[in-house]
Amino acid sequence: MKLSADLKDLAARLGHDFRKPEFLIRALTHPSASSPARPDNQRLEFLGDRVLGLVMAEALLHADKGASEGLLAPRFNALVRKETCADVARQIGLGDVLRLGRSEILSGGRRKEALLADAMEAVIAAIYLDAGFEAARKAVLRLWGDRIDRVEADARDPKTALQEWAQAHGQQPPEYAEVKREGPDHAPVFTMRARLQDGRTMTASARSKRQAEQAAARALLAQIGKKRDD
Repeated sequence: MKLSADLKDLAARLGHDFRKPEFLIRALTHPSASSPARPDNQRLEFLGDRVLGLVMAEALLHADKGASEGLLAPRFNALVRKETCADVARQIGLGDVLRLGRSEILSGGRRKEALLADAMEAVIAAIYLDAGFEAARKAVLRLWGDRIDRVEADARDPKTALQEWAQAHGQQPPEYAEVKREGPDHAPVFTMRARLQDGRTMTASARSKRQAEQAAARALLAQIGKKRDD
């Protein structure tokens, strides 16, 4: 089995020469395009998630030998979460070469955050199966680049941080609600509202509800910090 020209280009961007191209082809096959003769990438995604986690845990321990588990955990979560995986996938043009069914193509599957993230994890597994952990580690560190060095010292999910603030100040957990949804079905933009029990509210927009909620929570945390400094 040989790789097509576009997949050879992708392999070059990954920095890995596949001895068994079928691993890469499977990693790029979404369930909507699978068949008995063409398995999908879900099992590889499962494996790739674990390989990525080990690489990042090792890299963080090496990068900051004095950091406590309490600091390492949020940094780790920031580096392996779906948004980061999808960002790396976009960086290498992974969406352009995914094997998708017609329905997924029409619904904008090549730009979907979750789909890109899953495929990125599957590609990591493909490298691991093709050449072992060291090859996968080198590829991940190359692709993630300086994200490891510049990950925020306190990289807690803003929703988690906002909830912790609310609880520490005797309030109920923040409430989130959809304000509006705009754009076509294949590329929607959601506006979400984050509201504290004391009435403070912020809204934000993003291409997924989760991202919009995080952005609204982040904005509310910034508002709280500003008022505290005044």
